[in-house]
Amino acid sequence: MRQMQPPQGLPFIKMHGAGNDFVILDSRGRQPVTTPALAAALGDRHRGVGFDQLAEIRDAEGADFTLDFWNNDGSRAGACGNASRCVADLVMAGLGRDSVRFGTARGTLAAKRRADGLVSVNMGAPILDWDGVPLAEPSDLLHLPIPGDPAAVGMGNPHCVFFVDDAEAIDLAREGAKIEHHPLFPKATNVEYASLTGADRLRMRVWERGTGITLACGSGACATAVAAHLRGLAGRHVVLDLDGGTLEIDWRDDGVWMTGPTARVFDGWLAPEFLAAHA
Repeated sequence: MRQMQPPQGLPFIKMHGAGNDFVILDSRGRQPVTTPALAAALGDRHRGVGFDQLAEIRDAEGADFTLDFWNNDGSRAGACGNASRCVADLVMAGLGRDSVRFGTARGTLAAKRRADGLVSVNMGAPILDWDGVPLAEPSDLLHLPIPGDPAAVGMGNPHCVFFVDDAEAIDLAREGAKIEHHPLFPKATNVEYASLTGADRLRMRVWERGTGITLACGSGACATAVAAHLRGLAGRHVVLDLDGGTLEIDWRDDGVWMTGPTARVFDGWLAPEFLAAHA
């Protein structure tokens, strides 16, 4: 039998939160390695590893770590709630703690592990002004001038939320792609379709900018919950059923908390040849 050689290359971890899947690179103690070309190559589900978003962990001052997010087309993402929960779970396990603080493009966020094992992250306060989302022009965020009467909420990423009778009946591939690059959203937008299924419970499906249809979206779930409350459809604590699982959203005075499951799927190594080809 041929002797197995020690692995060479770049280690990574594959995780998911409610089906929203990620490649995680730990760059603490070194310079960050992700480039648009590497993110796009890794995001290819046939020629790379495949992911909805990539999260790169970096060193931080005044926090336990910093996170950078990338979409699978090689573009940057401003926030990713489920990836934040997954990385927080990893780091908390490594530190032997049940809470962490970490830096993102939105500022310093907090995460903790609940007694039931689920991981919660505070995604910060929702952005509820038109230029902060951002929109291209002043608009009523709760009733955008777009057919279907959607609402806009910023959660580090822009979100366009439609409330419909039946989210299952929406042609998400067609409608999401159409709305993602609507002229009202100069930086493009995530697109959510949600229907009320019970008291403080919603069924939500999502199209993420730079990625497409995903099984879950943490910032999208937060945006949908905020919009539902502001529309008078739900309270400030809601449950959302997504294609990949269930998330709890609690809009508190200190921010929008999202809670859900995490799963570590496998660890691997990116081959030196792959890295060299996509530097």
